[in-house]
This record gives sequence, C-alpha cells and structure tokens, in this order.
Amino acid sequence: MDPRKLEHFVAVAESGSFTRAAAESRISQSGLSASIRALEDELGFLLFERTTRHVLLTSAGAALLPHARRIRLEVAAARATAAAVRSADSGSLALGAVQTFTAVDLPAAIAGFHAAHPAVEVTLREAPTLDLMADVMAGRLDLAFVALDAAPVPAGLSTLVDYAETLSLIVGDDHPLAGRDEVRLDELARVRFVDFQAGLGLQTFVESLFDNAGVGRNITFRTSEMDQALALVRHGLGAAVVPAPIAQRSGLPCIALAPGPPARTLALIGRAALPLTNPAARAFTAMLGLPA
Repeated sequence: MDPRKLEHFVAVAESGSFTRAAAESRISQSGLSASIRALEDELGFLLFERTTRHVLLTSAGAALLPHARRIRLEVAAARATAAAVRSADSGSLALGAVQTFTAVDLPAAIAGFHAAHPAVEVTLREAPTLDLMADVMAGRLDLAFVALDAAPVPAGLSTLVDYAETLSLIVGDDHPLAGRDEVRLDELARVRFVDFQAGLGLQTFVESLFDNAGVGRNITFRTSEMDQALALVRHGLGAAVVPAPIAQRSGLPCIALAPGPPARTLALIGRAALPLTNPAARAFTAMLGLPA
C-alpha cells in the first residue's frame, strides 16, 4: 500500500473537501481524486460518500482513518530519522584500533566527535590488526586504526591515511641502561625483555626488527596488555620496546634505538567503496582533517 495514498486519504478526511485537501497536499484536484480512487480499488471498498456539498467518510473509511493517521506519523518519523542519519545527526559509528595506536589521540578525537554529534552512538574495539581488518571487511566496523607491518591491506579495504610511529626502549630506573640516551640493537642481546603476546602487531614488528639485525633477545615476560608491560618494566623485570609517545608518558627512562630510530607504519582503513557510505564515518574522518 502506497503511504502517499494514505496521506491523501487523511487530508481529504480531515478537511472534508477534495479542493482544500488538494491545495494542502500540493497536488492537482484530479490527481488527488485519482489517488483516492486507486486506494479504494486496492482496498475493495469506498472510503467517502461524495455529494455536491460535502465529502463524508463511509463506515469503512472511518474505521481506516485512525490506522492511516498512525501510518502517516510513522512514515514522517522514518523520513526524519533517515534524514538525520544522512546528515550524521544520528545513527552509529563503529571504530577499531590496535592496542598501541598513538598516532591519533583517540579518546580526544572521539570526545570531540561526540560533542559535535551527540546523537551518534560511537563504539570502539581494540584488537589485533588481522581481526580489525576482518571486522571492517564484514561491516562490523566502519573504520579501524591498524598496523600495516602486521599485514598488508587486503583487496576490498582502502587505506585512508598512513601514520609513522617511532619506537623507543624503556627500562626501569635502576637498569644499567637507564642513563643512556641511545643504544644499538646489538647491545641488547643479553638484556632481559618484556614483550607482547606473539601475533600482536607491535610484537610482530619488534621481532622482525631484531631478527633483521641478527640480534636474539632474552624474553622473560610476555603480556597482552600495555599497562602490564609498563608495570613489569617499572619493577625492574626487563626492558621493552614501545611507541615513543607511550614511552614518554610512562615516566620511565626512555632510550633511543640506533640505528634509527625505527618506526612502524600505521593506517586508518575503511571499506574500498569511497566515499564512505556511513555519514557518521565521513564526519569522523573530516574531523581528522581527511578529505570527504
């Protein structure tokens, strides 16, 4: 059933006149009459008693009127909702990020987006790069901040922007290296290390960094949480290679790695169809300074 025909029916019923209803609906009177006749043919009964002076509802028309009014309101609400989502004033935004992503201050970015678009429901998921890529591909995430060193961007996904993230070595205050400004990778062969669980993006990059330099590491602790890694280092249980912004915020002795400093490549990815189909995602990337 065409909602527009129901709107015409309600307009005639409430105005009691085809002429007034046509003017209010911004349609010709013949067009309005044709719409009502088509609705009556579809329903199989007359909706109005037509006289030379009045247009009166039949009993069937009177029974239909409250339902038609409700449908009209629901259609108007649906149109308003669709318009709001289309303009990023409503809807949802699902973001993903690797745990150690530091190129963008995500809490600040999300807070800024929420202030500008308070009706948009924003969610954030932390996971390894491969999991995030799969979620973007499947439509479970709109955008994800990933580490490209962990995996190349597969077909079906698009890189919106690249970021470089410098890495540093952190140690405890009483560590023998605590007073150094710089250290070569080959000096770290006998150093005890705190590292991340195998397969995580940062762990994969750091492992490749030392393997390519021909330096073996003595890994005595592994964790999946950055806070846990920092705590282990703070208690003197090992050194760790972490993103430089995290190293600087930790308050621990921060030592540059030579030659270098090494940097890994991070990226913001979305599905390959551009521009982004989710208006909230477009608004978020615009806030980050990316082209629409």
